Amino acid sequence: MPIPEFVAELRAKIGPEHPLWLAGSTAVIIRPAMAPAGVSAASGEEVLLVRRSDNGVWSPVTGIVDPGEHPATAAVRESLEEAMVEVRVERLVRLSVSPKIVHATGDRAQYCDLVFRCSWVSGEAAVGDDESVDVAWFPVDALPEMPEHLASRVAVAVADRPECELLVNGVPLPIVGPGGSR
Repeated sequence: MPIPEFVAELRAKIGPEHPLWLAGSTAVIIRPAMAPAGVSAASGEEVLLVRRSDNGVWSPVTGIVDPGEHPATAAVRESLEEAMVEVRVERLVRLSVSPKIVHATGDRAQYCDLVFRCSWVSGEAAVGDDESVDVAWFPVDALPEMPEHLASRVAVAVADRPECELLVNGVPLPIVGPGGSR
């Protein structure tokens, strides 16, 4: 997986042992369920997932936010780079902080993760870079296995609640939404 140039430059100055605090953006891309020509369309929605080249895991589109870039803009950029699709960001659905991570390179990091529910606008989904080996649409009720931290991002976007979920140590804060609802 390519390391953003600004991260490589920071690493050259401080080394891998010092943790970096980075912003991560996740685009959970959703469209109405599609069916092949001549077949009636299934009801419900589909989610676009990419199969990562570094570990073979199915995942929503993710990436590091570049310096000066808005996280929602990063979600749109990463969707085009990784999956060759244009999306519209609907809204922020989750804000959380990752556990401390040690990457295969030995680099240490922790991420402020912003998860966006995105609508597919156009483009035939395809592998767009070397970060993934496959791209596919899945019905929301037939998703492939994926680690819980990724599956929960998809679940919160699909649930489409009016409030943004704020996770602290993996536990949602009791946020009151419009009309006093949770």
